[in-house]
Amino acid sequence: MKRILSFMLLATSSLGCFAQHPILTTKYTADPAPMVYKDTVYLYTTHDEDNADGFLMKDWLLYTSTDMVNWTDHGAVASLKSFSWINKDNGAWAEQVVARNGKFYMYCPIHGNGIGVLVSDSPYGPFKDPINKPLVWQKENWNDIDPTVFIDDDGQAYMYWGNPDPYYVKLNKDMISYSGEIHKVARPAHYQEGPWFYKRAGKYYLAYASTCCPEGIGYAMSDSPTGPWTFKNYIMAPTDKSRGNHPGIMDYKGKSYVFGLNYDLMHSQGIMEHHERRSVSVAEMHYHKDGTIEEVPYWTKEGVAQIGHLNPYKRVEAETMAWSKGVKSEKTNNRVAVNDINNGDYIMLKGVNFGKGAKSITINAAPLNGGTVEIRIDNINGKSLGTCKIAGEENKWSNYIAGMANVSGVHDLYLVFKGDADKQLFKLDYWQMKKR
Repeated sequence: MKRILSFMLLATSSLGCFAQHPILTTKYTADPAPMVYKDTVYLYTTHDEDNADGFLMKDWLLYTSTDMVNWTDHGAVASLKSFSWINKDNGAWAEQVVARNGKFYMYCPIHGNGIGVLVSDSPYGPFKDPINKPLVWQKENWNDIDPTVFIDDDGQAYMYWGNPDPYYVKLNKDMISYSGEIHKVARPAHYQEGPWFYKRAGKYYLAYASTCCPEGIGYAMSDSPTGPWTFKNYIMAPTDKSRGNHPGIMDYKGKSYVFGLNYDLMHSQGIMEHHERRSVSVAEMHYHKDGTIEEVPYWTKEGVAQIGHLNPYKRVEAETMAWSKGVKSEKTNNRVAVNDINNGDYIMLKGVNFGKGAKSITINAAPLNGGTVEIRIDNINGKSLGTCKIAGEENKWSNYIAGMANVSGVHDLYLVFKGDADKQLFKLDYWQMKKR
């Protein structure tokens, strides 16, 4: 039986509003690790399996965005199978990716087996193991989790990690080895795990999951990359609304953001007992003049403001969305597509700029039992711009074209799927509109 991601939708025939906390809806995601590279946010996450009770995590996912509200799913970019020196089907915990000298380094904890490192020539992967062994593994304990890496202005790279105590090492310029000893750091107040290490305006920050449970996001500051660390406050105070948290922090297009996690997506399905099926959210974050951080309330329903608009006249991957109901996404043979599409499901994209109007839409799809895509604006029952029929040879990818009623300006776009009840209709790869 498919997992329906309804999340307490409030859409009505006249209103397009809905409750939105998580930014990713087709999978359970956690441990957000954002990286800004060439004007794009690359958001790497861990992945809770749909049937997880405790932690059941096998791979690492990638999502991208240029407007902070519409996110494109690129599927798994690495997994436990990327490491030849382990033989496990669980334990792909919180990772981080950093760029240096045209390469991208992914630091991955494998619970109980230390921290590994992968490298790629592209932020999209493939990521490969250059050393075929753990980068760090303190075999006397199981503390080697949640690595975070930062390259300082002088070129020295540092990796922090650890639960219940934080540790650090100085990475070499090759980013796949380290010099000197592993240093255990005095635990800042309320430190639990999940450190995120960065620098801003000459000050060093160590944000982390704080207290347990529930966990908030606390942070400490220092004038040195190696501490000592002084606890300052909570970025997000612990709340009974969420059991766990894990920060990822970045500046992007003049604004600061904190990513974290919650269980809102699972709860929206009426599952109130605890399972490790988490969901990533984001909030804008603000600094005081002295560098301390204003406390951020629990993830708001509205999310963050969109930066710019989506262009429908360029190819848009079907797995790009701000919200969805019912659908899932799957990566097969390097093609990421939207699947598990049933009657009444939909995809929503925020802030689509139609300009002076669209003449038609082309949808690349593979029929299963067939159906239609209704193109609507502003809400799921909003003005219909057209209907595209998807029918033909099963599992054959083809382009389907439908004319569109005139529309101008900026609107939220809904692709609403209709067909026989209880049957999967088709799969979607991408779509693109044509100007009038």
